[in-house]
Amino acid sequence: MAATHAHIHEASTSKAQFYFHSTCYGDTQVSCMDLNEIYQIDQYIDTFALGHYARVLYATDLREDKPVAFKVMRPEHLLSDGDTRWEFRAFVNEAEILRILDSSPHLVKLIDCGYLSSVAEAPGEGEIASFGRNVTAFSTEMHEFALQGWRPYLALEYLPRMNNLFYAMRGTNTNGPIRRRLPSEEGITLALQFANLLKQAHQNQIVYLDHKLEHIYWDGVTLRVIDCNSSQRLNGGAGDNQQYTKDVHNMCVGVLYPMFTGMSPQQTTLRPQPGSKEDVEARYTDITELDFMMVPELSQAIQGLLQAGAALEIRTIDDFIDELQMVAALHGRDFPHSKTTPNSRTARDQMRRGLSLLREGETHIREARDLFRDALIIDDITEDIEEELRRLVKSVNEVLNRRVIP
Repeated sequence: MAATHAHIHEASTSKAQFYFHSTCYGDTQVSCMDLNEIYQIDQYIDTFALGHYARVLYATDLREDKPVAFKVMRPEHLLSDGDTRWEFRAFVNEAEILRILDSSPHLVKLIDCGYLSSVAEAPGEGEIASFGRNVTAFSTEMHEFALQGWRPYLALEYLPRMNNLFYAMRGTNTNGPIRRRLPSEEGITLALQFANLLKQAHQNQIVYLDHKLEHIYWDGVTLRVIDCNSSQRLNGGAGDNQQYTKDVHNMCVGVLYPMFTGMSPQQTTLRPQPGSKEDVEARYTDITELDFMMVPELSQAIQGLLQAGAALEIRTIDDFIDELQMVAALHGRDFPHSKTTPNSRTARDQMRRGLSLLREGETHIREARDLFRDALIIDDITEDIEEELRRLVKSVNEVLNRRVIP
Protein backbone atom coordinates (compact mmCIF):
# COMPACT_ATOMS: atom_id res chain seq x y z
CA MET A 1 0.00 0.00 0.00
CA ALA A 2 1.61 3.26 -1.09
CA ALA A 3 2.73 5.65 1.64
CA THR A 4 0.74 8.42 -0.01
CA HIS A 5 -2.40 6.40 0.69
CA ALA A 6 -1.77 5.41 4.29
CA HIS A 7 0.68 5.63 7.15
CA ILE A 8 2.12 2.21 8.00
CA HIS A 9 3.96 1.68 11.25
CA GLU A 10 5.75 -1.35 12.58
CA ALA A 11 4.08 -2.87 15.62
CA SER A 12 6.01 -4.33 18.54
CA THR A 13 5.21 -7.82 17.25
CA SER A 14 6.96 -9.53 14.34
CA LYS A 15 4.02 -8.88 12.02
CA ALA A 16 3.39 -5.43 10.59
CA GLN A 17 0.03 -3.89 11.37
CA PHE A 18 -1.82 -1.10 9.62
CA TYR A 19 -2.73 2.18 11.29
CA PHE A 20 -4.44 4.67 9.04
CA HIS A 21 -5.30 8.30 9.21
CA SER A 22 -8.30 9.30 7.14
CA THR A 23 -7.22 9.66 3.55
CA CYS A 24 -8.83 10.16 0.17
CA TYR A 25 -9.05 8.19 -3.04
CA GLY A 26 -10.52 10.64 -5.50
CA ASP A 27 -13.72 11.90 -3.95
CA THR A 28 -14.04 9.02 -1.48
CA GLN A 29 -12.94 9.28 2.15
CA VAL A 30 -11.21 6.08 3.30
CA SER A 31 -10.97 5.34 6.98
CA CYS A 32 -9.37 2.65 9.08
CA MET A 33 -10.64 2.36 12.60
CA ASP A 34 -12.01 -0.01 15.15
CA LEU A 35 -14.58 -2.37 13.63
CA ASN A 36 -17.07 -1.64 16.38
CA GLU A 37 -17.04 2.06 15.55
CA ILE A 38 -18.47 1.32 12.10
CA TYR A 39 -20.45 -1.93 12.37
CA GLN A 40 -22.34 -3.71 15.09
CA ILE A 41 -22.03 -7.37 14.07
CA ASP A 42 -24.92 -9.65 15.03
CA GLN A 43 -25.94 -13.24 14.22
CA TYR A 44 -25.30 -15.35 11.14
CA ILE A 45 -28.01 -15.13 8.48
CA ASP A 46 -26.68 -17.77 6.07
CA THR A 47 -27.18 -20.96 8.08
CA PHE A 48 -30.05 -22.23 5.89
CA ALA A 49 -27.71 -22.38 2.87
CA LEU A 50 -24.01 -22.05 3.67
CA GLY A 51 -21.74 -20.71 0.95
CA HIS A 52 -18.21 -21.66 -0.05
CA TYR A 53 -16.59 -18.21 -0.17
CA ALA A 54 -17.97 -16.37 2.81
CA ARG A 55 -20.05 -16.16 5.93
CA VAL A 56 -22.85 -13.62 6.03
CA LEU A 57 -23.96 -11.89 9.22
CA TYR A 58 -26.65 -9.42 10.09
CA ALA A 59 -25.01 -6.12 11.02
CA THR A 60 -25.92 -2.52 11.69
CA ASP A 61 -24.02 0.18 9.81
CA LEU A 62 -23.57 2.66 12.66
CA ARG A 63 -22.77 5.49 10.24
CA GLU A 64 -26.21 5.27 8.67
CA ASP A 65 -28.04 3.38 11.44
CA LYS A 66 -29.39 0.81 8.99
CA PRO A 67 -29.14 -2.97 8.64
CA VAL A 68 -26.77 -4.60 6.18
CA ALA A 69 -25.79 -8.11 5.17
CA PHE A 70 -22.14 -8.26 6.17
CA LYS A 71 -20.34 -10.72 3.88
CA VAL A 72 -16.80 -11.62 4.94
CA MET A 73 -14.41 -14.15 3.43
CA ARG A 74 -14.04 -17.42 5.32
CA PRO A 75 -10.71 -17.38 7.20
CA GLU A 76 -9.63 -20.73 5.73
CA HIS A 77 -9.16 -19.02 2.37
CA LEU A 78 -6.33 -16.83 3.70
CA LEU A 79 -2.81 -17.85 2.70
CA SER A 80 0.10 -17.30 5.08
CA ASP A 81 2.37 -16.03 2.28
CA GLY A 82 -0.03 -13.21 1.40
CA ASP A 83 -0.96 -14.68 -1.97
CA THR A 84 -4.57 -14.18 -3.07
CA ARG A 85 -6.67 -17.24 -3.78
CA TRP A 86 -9.63 -17.13 -6.11
CA GLU A 87 -11.93 -16.79 -3.10
CA PHE A 88 -10.13 -13.59 -2.06
CA ARG A 89 -10.19 -12.10 -5.55
CA ALA A 90 -13.86 -13.06 -5.93
CA PHE A 91 -14.80 -10.26 -3.51
CA VAL A 92 -13.23 -7.66 -5.79
CA ASN A 93 -14.83 -9.35 -8.79
CA GLU A 94 -18.25 -9.20 -7.12
CA ALA A 95 -17.84 -5.55 -6.11
CA GLU A 96 -16.88 -4.58 -9.66
CA ILE A 97 -19.87 -6.41 -11.15
CA LEU A 98 -22.25 -4.83 -8.64
CA ARG A 99 -20.86 -1.43 -9.62
CA ILE A 100 -21.28 -2.10 -13.37
CA LEU A 101 -24.86 -3.38 -12.93
CA ASP A 102 -25.81 -0.91 -10.19
CA SER A 103 -28.73 0.50 -12.21
CA SER A 104 -30.55 -2.85 -12.24
CA PRO A 105 -33.52 -2.93 -9.84
CA HIS A 106 -33.05 -6.69 -9.49
CA LEU A 107 -29.49 -6.92 -8.18
CA VAL A 108 -28.61 -6.46 -4.52
CA LYS A 109 -26.96 -3.08 -3.80
CA LEU A 110 -23.37 -2.64 -2.66
CA ILE A 111 -23.14 -0.32 0.35
CA ASP A 112 -19.51 -0.67 1.42
CA CYS A 113 -16.40 -2.72 0.69
CA GLY A 114 -13.12 -3.07 2.53
CA TYR A 115 -10.83 -5.26 4.61
CA LEU A 116 -10.77 -6.61 8.18
CA SER A 117 -7.80 -7.43 10.38
CA SER A 118 -9.76 -10.03 12.38
CA VAL A 119 -9.33 -13.67 11.37
CA ALA A 120 -12.30 -14.85 13.45
CA GLU A 121 -15.04 -16.34 11.29
CA ALA A 122 -17.54 -14.00 12.99
CA PRO A 123 -15.50 -10.83 13.50
CA GLY A 124 -16.25 -9.11 16.77
CA GLU A 125 -13.22 -6.87 17.12
CA GLY A 126 -10.16 -5.65 15.27
CA GLU A 127 -9.56 -2.99 12.66
CA ILE A 128 -11.47 -2.26 9.49
CA ALA A 129 -10.44 -0.39 6.34
CA SER A 130 -13.63 0.92 4.76
CA PHE A 131 -13.57 2.03 1.12
CA GLY A 132 -17.29 2.78 0.86
CA ARG A 133 -18.41 2.29 -2.75
CA ASN A 134 -14.97 3.11 -4.17
CA VAL A 135 -14.41 -0.25 -5.84
CA THR A 136 -11.34 0.99 -7.72
CA ALA A 137 -9.45 1.68 -4.48
CA PHE A 138 -10.76 -1.59 -3.01
CA SER A 139 -9.28 -3.45 -5.99
CA THR A 140 -6.01 -1.50 -6.10
CA GLU A 141 -5.18 -2.23 -2.45
CA MET A 142 -6.14 -5.92 -2.53
CA HIS A 143 -2.63 -7.40 -2.64
CA GLU A 144 -1.27 -5.15 0.10
CA PHE A 145 -4.04 -6.09 2.49
CA ALA A 146 -3.60 -9.76 1.57
CA LEU A 147 0.09 -9.51 2.49
CA GLN A 148 -0.93 -8.40 5.98
CA GLY A 149 -3.45 -11.21 6.41
CA TRP A 150 -6.54 -8.99 6.28
CA ARG A 151 -9.79 -10.36 4.85
CA PRO A 152 -12.11 -8.70 2.31
CA TYR A 153 -15.71 -7.91 3.17
CA LEU A 154 -18.75 -6.49 1.39
CA ALA A 155 -21.61 -4.74 3.17
CA LEU A 156 -24.71 -5.35 1.08
CA GLU A 157 -28.34 -4.32 1.15
CA TYR A 158 -30.15 -6.48 3.71
CA LEU A 159 -32.90 -8.70 2.29
CA PRO A 160 -35.35 -10.51 4.64
CA ARG A 161 -34.73 -14.23 4.94
CA MET A 162 -38.46 -14.95 4.51
CA ASN A 163 -38.15 -13.70 0.92
CA ASN A 164 -35.41 -16.15 0.00
CA LEU A 165 -36.96 -18.70 -2.37
CA PHE A 166 -34.93 -21.65 -1.13
CA TYR A 167 -35.87 -20.85 2.45
CA ALA A 168 -39.53 -20.27 1.57
CA MET A 169 -40.00 -23.34 -0.66
CA ARG A 170 -38.15 -25.89 1.44
CA GLY A 171 -40.03 -27.39 4.35
CA THR A 172 -40.88 -30.58 6.21
CA ASN A 173 -43.70 -31.98 8.30
CA THR A 174 -44.30 -35.28 10.09
CA ASN A 175 -44.66 -37.03 6.72
CA GLY A 176 -41.31 -35.78 5.38
CA PRO A 177 -40.28 -33.05 2.91
CA ILE A 178 -42.94 -30.72 1.54
CA ARG A 179 -42.87 -29.81 -2.13
CA ARG A 180 -44.00 -26.29 -2.94
CA ARG A 181 -43.85 -24.36 -6.19
CA LEU A 182 -44.38 -20.76 -7.16
CA PRO A 183 -47.72 -20.02 -8.87
CA SER A 184 -47.20 -19.75 -12.64
CA GLU A 185 -48.39 -16.14 -12.60
CA GLU A 186 -45.64 -15.13 -10.20
CA GLY A 187 -43.11 -17.46 -11.81
CA ILE A 188 -43.56 -15.80 -15.20
CA THR A 189 -43.12 -12.35 -13.65
CA LEU A 190 -39.95 -13.50 -11.90
CA ALA A 191 -38.63 -15.07 -15.12
CA LEU A 192 -39.22 -11.86 -17.08
CA GLN A 193 -37.37 -9.82 -14.46
CA PHE A 194 -34.50 -12.30 -14.29
CA ALA A 195 -34.21 -12.31 -18.09
CA ASN A 196 -34.00 -8.51 -18.10
CA LEU A 197 -31.22 -8.66 -15.51
CA LEU A 198 -29.31 -11.19 -17.62
CA LYS A 199 -29.84 -9.06 -20.72
CA GLN A 200 -28.24 -6.07 -18.99
CA ALA A 201 -25.41 -8.29 -17.74
CA HIS A 202 -24.75 -9.79 -21.19
CA GLN A 203 -24.76 -6.34 -22.75
CA ASN A 204 -21.91 -5.55 -20.34
CA GLN A 205 -20.10 -8.83 -21.16
CA ILE A 206 -20.98 -10.38 -17.79
CA VAL A 207 -22.38 -13.86 -17.22
CA TYR A 208 -24.01 -14.64 -13.88
CA LEU A 209 -23.60 -18.46 -14.00
CA ASP A 210 -24.28 -19.26 -10.31
CA HIS A 211 -28.01 -19.89 -10.69
CA LYS A 212 -29.70 -21.45 -7.66
CA LEU A 213 -32.70 -20.72 -5.44
CA GLU A 214 -30.42 -19.76 -2.55
CA HIS A 215 -29.52 -16.61 -4.50
CA ILE A 216 -33.10 -15.58 -5.32
CA TYR A 217 -35.30 -13.31 -3.20
CA TRP A 218 -38.95 -12.83 -4.11
CA ASP A 219 -41.79 -11.00 -2.35
CA GLY A 220 -44.48 -11.75 -4.91
CA VAL A 221 -43.72 -8.62 -6.94
CA THR A 222 -40.00 -7.90 -7.28
CA LEU A 223 -37.01 -10.17 -7.89
CA ARG A 224 -33.71 -9.55 -6.10
CA VAL A 225 -30.56 -11.53 -6.86
CA ILE A 226 -27.49 -11.89 -4.65
CA ASP A 227 -23.98 -13.41 -4.96
CA CYS A 228 -22.03 -12.38 -8.04
CA ASN A 229 -18.76 -13.76 -6.68
CA SER A 230 -18.76 -16.62 -9.22
CA SER A 231 -19.93 -14.46 -12.10
CA GLN A 232 -17.49 -13.76 -14.90
CA ARG A 233 -16.54 -10.75 -16.97
CA LEU A 234 -15.86 -11.83 -20.56
CA ASN A 235 -13.31 -10.29 -22.90
CA GLY A 236 -14.94 -10.56 -26.32
CA GLY A 237 -13.30 -13.88 -27.14
CA ALA A 238 -14.47 -16.58 -29.51
CA GLY A 239 -16.08 -18.58 -26.71
CA ASP A 240 -18.26 -15.80 -25.32
CA ASN A 241 -21.40 -16.86 -27.19
CA GLN A 242 -21.18 -20.30 -25.60
CA GLN A 243 -20.94 -18.65 -22.21
CA TYR A 244 -24.08 -16.60 -22.87
CA THR A 245 -25.93 -19.75 -23.92
CA LYS A 246 -24.69 -21.52 -20.79
CA ASP A 247 -26.02 -18.66 -18.67
CA VAL A 248 -29.50 -19.09 -20.19
CA HIS A 249 -29.22 -22.85 -19.66
CA ASN A 250 -28.22 -22.44 -16.01
CA MET A 251 -31.10 -20.03 -15.38
CA CYS A 252 -33.65 -22.47 -16.83
CA VAL A 253 -32.22 -25.48 -14.98
CA GLY A 254 -31.05 -23.96 -11.71
CA VAL A 255 -33.73 -21.35 -10.96
CA LEU A 256 -36.79 -21.60 -13.19
CA TYR A 257 -37.19 -25.39 -13.09
CA PRO A 258 -37.17 -25.69 -9.26
CA MET A 259 -39.25 -22.53 -8.97
CA PHE A 260 -42.03 -23.94 -11.21
CA THR A 261 -41.83 -27.53 -9.91
CA GLY A 262 -40.60 -27.41 -6.33
CA MET A 263 -37.91 -29.99 -7.17
CA SER A 264 -34.14 -29.87 -7.43
CA PRO A 265 -32.74 -30.01 -10.99
CA GLN A 266 -31.10 -33.26 -9.86
CA GLN A 267 -34.69 -34.60 -9.59
CA THR A 268 -34.65 -34.79 -5.80
CA THR A 269 -36.19 -32.70 -3.06
CA LEU A 270 -34.75 -29.20 -2.83
CA ARG A 271 -31.25 -29.09 -1.40
CA PRO A 272 -28.45 -26.53 -1.30
CA GLN A 273 -26.23 -26.47 -4.38
CA PRO A 274 -22.42 -26.51 -3.84
CA GLY A 275 -20.71 -23.21 -4.54
CA SER A 276 -16.98 -23.43 -5.22
CA LYS A 277 -15.66 -22.10 -8.53
CA GLU A 278 -15.32 -25.64 -9.88
CA ASP A 279 -18.80 -26.59 -8.65
CA VAL A 280 -20.39 -23.59 -10.36
CA GLU A 281 -18.70 -24.38 -13.67
CA ALA A 282 -19.73 -28.06 -13.59
CA ARG A 283 -23.02 -27.93 -11.69
CA TYR A 284 -25.57 -28.31 -14.51
CA THR A 285 -23.38 -29.45 -17.42
CA ASP A 286 -24.93 -32.93 -17.47
CA ILE A 287 -28.54 -31.74 -17.21
CA THR A 288 -30.15 -31.39 -20.63
CA GLU A 289 -33.43 -33.22 -19.89
CA LEU A 290 -35.96 -32.00 -17.31
CA ASP A 291 -38.52 -34.19 -15.58
CA PHE A 292 -42.05 -32.77 -15.24
CA MET A 293 -43.83 -35.98 -14.19
CA MET A 294 -44.41 -34.62 -10.67
CA VAL A 295 -46.15 -31.51 -12.02
CA PRO A 296 -48.36 -32.65 -14.92
CA GLU A 297 -50.61 -29.65 -14.28
CA LEU A 298 -47.81 -27.22 -15.22
CA SER A 299 -48.48 -25.42 -18.50
CA GLN A 300 -47.12 -27.32 -21.50
CA ALA A 301 -45.82 -24.03 -22.87
CA ILE A 302 -43.77 -23.40 -19.71
CA GLN A 303 -42.48 -26.97 -19.79
CA GLY A 304 -41.44 -26.59 -23.41
CA LEU A 305 -39.63 -23.32 -22.76
CA LEU A 306 -37.64 -24.71 -19.82
CA GLN A 307 -36.78 -27.88 -21.71
CA ALA A 308 -35.53 -25.86 -24.70
CA GLY A 309 -33.29 -23.87 -22.37
CA ALA A 310 -32.00 -27.02 -20.67
CA ALA A 311 -31.23 -28.57 -24.07
CA LEU A 312 -29.14 -25.51 -25.05
CA GLU A 313 -31.55 -24.77 -27.89
CA ILE A 314 -31.99 -21.13 -26.79
CA ARG A 315 -28.77 -19.39 -27.75
CA THR A 316 -29.24 -15.84 -26.47
CA ILE A 317 -31.12 -14.05 -23.74
CA ASP A 318 -33.01 -12.07 -26.39
CA ASP A 319 -34.26 -15.33 -27.90
CA PHE A 320 -35.32 -16.49 -24.44
CA ILE A 321 -37.24 -13.26 -23.82
CA ASP A 322 -39.05 -13.62 -27.16
CA GLU A 323 -40.05 -17.19 -26.30
CA LEU A 324 -41.03 -16.24 -22.75
CA GLN A 325 -43.28 -13.45 -23.98
CA MET A 326 -45.16 -15.90 -26.20
CA VAL A 327 -45.65 -18.19 -23.21
CA ALA A 328 -46.74 -15.26 -21.05
CA ALA A 329 -49.37 -14.27 -23.63
CA LEU A 330 -51.01 -17.67 -23.07
CA HIS A 331 -51.22 -16.69 -19.41
CA GLY A 332 -53.07 -13.43 -19.93
CA ARG A 333 -50.30 -10.93 -20.76
CA ASP A 334 -49.81 -8.52 -23.62
CA PHE A 335 -46.60 -7.68 -25.44
CA PRO A 336 -45.99 -5.77 -28.69
CA HIS A 337 -45.69 -8.99 -30.71
CA SER A 338 -47.62 -11.38 -28.45
CA LYS A 339 -51.22 -10.54 -27.51
CA THR A 340 -53.60 -12.36 -25.21
CA THR A 341 -57.40 -12.57 -25.38
CA PRO A 342 -59.73 -10.19 -23.50
CA ASN A 343 -61.17 -12.99 -21.36
CA SER A 344 -57.72 -14.33 -20.50
CA ARG A 345 -56.67 -10.82 -19.54
CA THR A 346 -59.66 -10.53 -17.19
CA ALA A 347 -59.00 -13.93 -15.64
CA ARG A 348 -55.36 -13.03 -15.04
CA ASP A 349 -56.33 -9.77 -13.31
CA GLN A 350 -58.55 -11.70 -10.91
CA MET A 351 -55.84 -14.28 -10.27
CA ARG A 352 -53.35 -11.53 -9.47
CA ARG A 353 -55.73 -9.96 -6.96
CA GLY A 354 -56.32 -13.36 -5.38
CA LEU A 355 -52.61 -14.07 -5.02
CA SER A 356 -52.08 -10.65 -3.48
CA LEU A 357 -54.78 -11.39 -0.90
CA LEU A 358 -53.20 -14.78 -0.17
CA ARG A 359 -49.81 -13.20 0.49
CA GLU A 360 -51.42 -10.58 2.71
CA GLY A 361 -53.30 -13.29 4.57
CA GLU A 362 -50.17 -15.39 5.12
CA THR A 363 -48.42 -12.36 6.56
CA HIS A 364 -51.23 -11.90 9.09
CA ILE A 365 -51.21 -15.62 9.94
CA ARG A 366 -47.47 -15.50 10.68
CA GLU A 367 -47.95 -12.40 12.80
CA ALA A 368 -50.67 -14.19 14.77
CA ARG A 369 -48.43 -17.21 15.32
CA ASP A 370 -45.63 -14.97 16.58
CA LEU A 371 -48.01 -13.37 19.07
CA PHE A 372 -48.99 -16.83 20.34
CA ARG A 373 -45.30 -17.78 20.66
CA ASP A 374 -44.47 -14.59 22.53
CA ALA A 375 -47.35 -15.20 24.91
CA LEU A 376 -46.06 -18.71 25.64
CA ILE A 377 -42.86 -17.40 27.22
CA ILE A 378 -44.63 -15.06 29.65
CA ASP A 379 -43.88 -16.14 33.20
CA ASP A 380 -46.52 -17.52 35.54
CA ILE A 381 -49.35 -18.00 33.03
CA THR A 382 -51.88 -20.70 33.87
CA GLU A 383 -51.55 -24.19 32.46
CA ASP A 384 -54.89 -23.72 30.70
CA ILE A 385 -53.69 -20.70 28.75
CA GLU A 386 -50.36 -22.37 27.96
CA GLU A 387 -52.01 -25.48 26.51
CA GLU A 388 -54.37 -23.41 24.37
CA LEU A 389 -51.49 -21.32 23.03
CA ARG A 390 -49.54 -24.49 22.14
CA ARG A 391 -52.56 -25.86 20.31
CA LEU A 392 -52.94 -22.62 18.33
CA VAL A 393 -49.25 -22.51 17.37
CA LYS A 394 -49.40 -26.13 16.18
CA SER A 395 -52.55 -25.52 14.14
CA VAL A 396 -51.19 -22.33 12.56
CA ASN A 397 -47.97 -24.12 11.58
CA GLU A 398 -50.04 -26.82 9.89
CA VAL A 399 -51.86 -24.14 7.91
CA LEU A 400 -48.59 -22.52 6.84
CA ASN A 401 -47.12 -25.89 5.84
CA ARG A 402 -50.06 -26.40 3.47
CA ARG A 403 -49.94 -22.88 2.07
CA VAL A 404 -50.56 -22.22 -1.63
CA ILE A 405 -47.54 -19.99 -2.25
CA PRO A 406 -44.00 -20.09 -0.87
